[in-house]
Amino acid sequence: MPRFDRIVVVDWSAAGRPVRGADSIWIGTDRDPPENPPTRAAAADRIDRILARAADRQERLLIGVDFAFGHPAGLARAITGRDDALALWDHLAEAHRDDATNDSNYRAVAAAMNRTLRHPVFWGDGRREATPDLPRLRPPPHPTIAAHRATEAPRPGGPRPKSPFQLAGAGAVGAQSLTGIPRLTHLRRTLGDRVAVWPFQPWRDAPVVLAEVYPSMLGDLRGHPGHPCRDAAQVALLAGRLRALDDAGALTAMFAPDPRIRDLASEGQILGLGHEARLAP
Repeated sequence: MPRFDRIVVVDWSAAGRPVRGADSIWIGTDRDPPENPPTRAAAADRIDRILARAADRQERLLIGVDFAFGHPAGLARAITGRDDALALWDHLAEAHRDDATNDSNYRAVAAAMNRTLRHPVFWGDGRREATPDLPRLRPPPHPTIAAHRATEAPRPGGPRPKSPFQLAGAGAVGAQSLTGIPRLTHLRRTLGDRVAVWPFQPWRDAPVVLAEVYPSMLGDLRGHPGHPCRDAAQVALLAGRLRALDDAGALTAMFAPDPRIRDLASEGQILGLGHEARLAP
């Protein structure tokens, strides 16, 4: 029996203005064509509607989101005093500001964490006007905090996820995390014990499960036309693959903790890590 009644995959964006098309937000499901809301606020509203519909129908929902749910071990403790990614989620939700036009203070949030650490880890300020304490280029390695999480280890024949500390540049995910985690924290506070964040919380009995995904592990999608851009293809195809695996009883195995991750509570894990061949379309 499938674990989930509906699967949603979200490709997030940290764009500073409303935008559609490539490098913007795409929401794909296992049922409907992908949608392209122009702002984070509009995307959050759409996800709220999906959640409301699932609740009305008593459906079990998996929402996979394409940004880092955790950060390299040591950051959460340095900022919050706890080795707990969800404590850092709460900190980011309090510090981050984002409006209906996509105007966000995520760079200031990253710079403030750099100041707390007294050694910058966040970098990649893409604006013309520099943000104090946020380097444009990669800084020297931090003495105790690694640049990557264990779940971001290089993959044979596939791309390596970028460090969540990198905020700008091709494939960067750091800004998406700083803008997206506060939105997911709002969901946690709204839904209470109806939602679980994998792998940080028990998830098996939760009606709604949030999980980090990495659609680029699908590989080369040039043989899958019919979508307006690569981002749209990725969310649609990944939602479809997860649906097929769940229908076959093979999805829950992907939720097993990876033994190579020593600090799972701080770093998290990408859903599908180690199962790339089964996810390939």
